[in-house]
Amino acid sequence: YESCERIDQALCVVLEAMEKHLSEKQIQISGSATLFYIVKTKEKSGLVAQMKRRIIGTLLAGMNAHKDEETMMRNGCLALCQFRIPQDVMWNYETLVKVLLHSARHAESEGFVQRIGIYLLNSLACQVEGKKKKLLGKLGCVATMLKLVQYRVDCTIFDDVLEVAWSTMWNMTDETPINCQRFLDDSGMSLFLRCVKQYPQKEELLRNMMGLLGNVAEVAYLRPQLMQQQYVSVFANLLKYDSDGIEVSYNAAGILAHMASDGEADWTVETPPREEVLEAMVEAIERWDLAAQRNINYRSFLPLLRLLDVYHTPQCQHWAVWALANLTQVY
Repeated sequence: YESCERIDQALCVVLEAMEKHLSEKQIQISGSATLFYIVKTKEKSGLVAQMKRRIIGTLLAGMNAHKDEETMMRNGCLALCQFRIPQDVMWNYETLVKVLLHSARHAESEGFVQRIGIYLLNSLACQVEGKKKKLLGKLGCVATMLKLVQYRVDCTIFDDVLEVAWSTMWNMTDETPINCQRFLDDSGMSLFLRCVKQYPQKEELLRNMMGLLGNVAEVAYLRPQLMQQQYVSVFANLLKYDSDGIEVSYNAAGILAHMASDGEADWTVETPPREEVLEAMVEAIERWDLAAQRNINYRSFLPLLRLLDVYHTPQCQHWAVWALANLTQVY
């Protein structure tokens, strides 16, 4: 590659060969590797939009045709990582999601292809909105992430894939009630309890899980499914969590604030008692540093603003006011 003087011509030859010989596995594997080196080294500003589209379309066609070929999937994912996700791939979003989900489900467990596929899915989930988030759930992304989590919990494996799988679900459920419903319907809560029990000191994992459940708790019609003693006890215990920053405690308080906002009659568990939990929430909130720098991205303040109207339970307002004060002070 270093000795190639006519990169643009080479790029066109490779693309033409891959487009003409889609079923030829070796041409697709070699071509995708060559494309990776070209796009990795070439100035992205030198690639016009039409050429980017052609490269991405050719890679996706090859990956789709040979999705059980590990080398092809690795080359394709590495080449796709050189582009802006999701901006450069939105025109072929559904195909990309299907290909990545296949690699997440069928590539070697704990292998590179599965790992990079999940990282790309998380990048998509984090940056797309509305219909695109719903499509992720419709295509089976929640179920796939939960299967990855279950495999790791069953085998007592802790790795970055476990954390990223929860992060992907957190991003997918943001202001997307249907994906929150899918998480609950696919026994997500039992896996949550198992992860908390097996990895009680893994702060990033706990943060991702509690962020996801914060999204679930924002959906009024789903909150009754969280109102079980085994769940509420875990949320209340995590109010005290402070081993690295406030995120876990903050998210626990947010979940409980939304649950308490439904009123005394809807607090149907005897243990822990509602008043005890509310007191613990206030203690946690008053411990936090209002000037804390936090890695947080609110797409909307509506969930916080709704809690400001909960006059029957001032502790809910306390959490929402703290959140807004922190955001306005730090950002």
